[in-house]
Amino acid sequence: MHNKQQDEWQVQEAKQRLSEVIRQAKLNGPQMITYRGEPTVWIISDKDYSKLTKHREGIIDFFQRSPHKEIELNIKRRKDQPRKVFL
Repeated sequence: MHNKQQDEWQVQEAKQRLSEVIRQAKLNGPQMITYRGEPTVWIISDKDYSKLTKHREGIIDFFQRSPHKEIELNIKRRKDQPRKVFL
């Protein structure tokens, strides 16, 4: 049985009403299909799929795009002794 609030379908109902499941995924977001009461698969729209699989920028690309990439940092290691920690 389909529960509109949870967007969850039993596999038998999803098979019988596939067009409705697809329409709901497109309009209201991912639709869960359960098999024997267990969450099994999701039906998602192409828009949602594209968001999940789009290329994410890596940290190297991020820093290479920086308008400040030409600034040289003068980083020096401190030579202080570590503080005492009492356990």
